Amino acid sequence: MLRLPVLLLNQNYEPLTILRLRRAITLLILGKVDLIENEDGRALHSVTLTYPVPSVIRLRYYVRIRRKEISLTKKNIIKRDDHQCQYCGRRIGVMTTDHIIPKALGGDDSWENLVCACLECNNRKGNRNIGKAGMRLIKKPKRPHYFTFVLREFGNPKAKWRPFLFQS
Repeated sequence: MLRLPVLLLNQNYEPLTILRLRRAITLLILGKVDLIENEDGRALHSVTLTYPVPSVIRLRYYVRIRRKEISLTKKNIIKRDDHQCQYCGRRIGVMTTDHIIPKALGGDDSWENLVCACLECNNRKGNRNIGKAGMRLIKKPKRPHYFTFVLREFGNPKAKWRPFLFQS
């Protein structure tokens, strides 16, 4: 139970990271965080005290954080697009990355110009623009927020976390 995930917010309610319950309880006992949401009907008991199991906690002081940049790699492009081909929607098979505007036509290596593609769609598109290849994108690519990558490690966010998370 001490390994349950807990969402940690900055003082301004910006999501910072996801902690384990053990660390969240320590921060609560030390008075460094406030309990925002708890797990309904669940509590931790000590000899003399009972603590509700937190789901969302907020720091009592503001912490300036340097934004962590997500490196532009093939692995991160595929992770951002959730292992789904952005042309046909397929999720099975080998995935690769494709330049929307090919490098030969002036395209660059950027979050907005690279998408996840299956080998079949990548070969069909070839060295052409998507318009000339007669293809369309499922969704427009954009630079991901670092917290979305943290959140993916835990699967679907809890319902109590949704009001505090960035919608992508």
